[in-house]
Amino acid sequence: MNWVRPTLEVAAILFVLLNLPLGLIWFERRLLAWFQDRYGPNRVGRFGLLQPVADALKLFLKEDWVPPFADRIVFTLAPGLLVVTVLLAFGVIPFSPRIRVSDLNVGLLFFLGMASLGVYSIVLAGWASNSKYSLIGGLRAAAQMISYEIPMGLSVVGVVMLAGSFRLGAIVEAQRPLWFCVTQPLGLLIFLIATLAEARRIPFDLPEADAEIIAGYHTEYSSMKFGMFFLGEYLDILLVGCMTTALFLGGWHGPWLPPLMWFALKAGAVVTLFVWVRSVLPRFRFDQLMDFGWKVLIPVSLLNVVVTATIALAAR
Repeated sequence: MNWVRPTLEVAAILFVLLNLPLGLIWFERRLLAWFQDRYGPNRVGRFGLLQPVADALKLFLKEDWVPPFADRIVFTLAPGLLVVTVLLAFGVIPFSPRIRVSDLNVGLLFFLGMASLGVYSIVLAGWASNSKYSLIGGLRAAAQMISYEIPMGLSVVGVVMLAGSFRLGAIVEAQRPLWFCVTQPLGLLIFLIATLAEARRIPFDLPEADAEIIAGYHTEYSSMKFGMFFLGEYLDILLVGCMTTALFLGGWHGPWLPPLMWFALKAGAVVTLFVWVRSVLPRFRFDQLMDFGWKVLIPVSLLNVVVTATIALAAR
């Protein structure tokens, strides 16, 4: 019966993760309304709390249409691939000393691998739709991934040097005396910028730029296939919040409150930052994103690695 408790823990984490996006959608819309001095959801339920539920029901009831010119099998599988890769990445997140699915020795590398695989969903969706707008969105996602994946990987090298491990639990424990956001502020900044592109959030939502290519890679999608892309995007935001907390914000460490609550508060602060960025920044042009990734983020992240290595060697 040793399998019962781990199974229940995994089921509980999955239940929370698959339901949190509904609350996050409401939170984002209310916060955006407050930032921009306008009304947010306020009709369906008290304070509009049932608006995300109504939106989800609407997606369930819409016609599940597959274009006759699309590659049906790839078109159907692409949205699920995005959700699966994000959920697998959550498997290595240490939410508290006792709440985690797995504590892999290569947990950080596993996260980076799953983050890279997620773009296949976008590219396959754009290609399988057999639509020019969708294909452009998919190609943009591939080019964008190359631009931000390198600095994102380099931004966490300093953390690995200081912690001496790829295991996320060990990285969190290494921050008991001092959080890595203090010793690695440049790495934190680069990681946040790169993960904004990872989650395809404004100002880096170029694969679905509605003013240029309709809805990009998911132009031809409807019903819950369309909803799966949204689910994957909001799970991606939560994943980035949790990962930033584990790598730079001390994980579950903090006084007075329970460890899980500290972790949730820190991850929630990162998610709030993402919403704030969406409310104030315009979308980059595609060439601006590429230039910023290759000409700014990569050199600065390499500089951060060199400086961290030098200081770490000098401190021995």
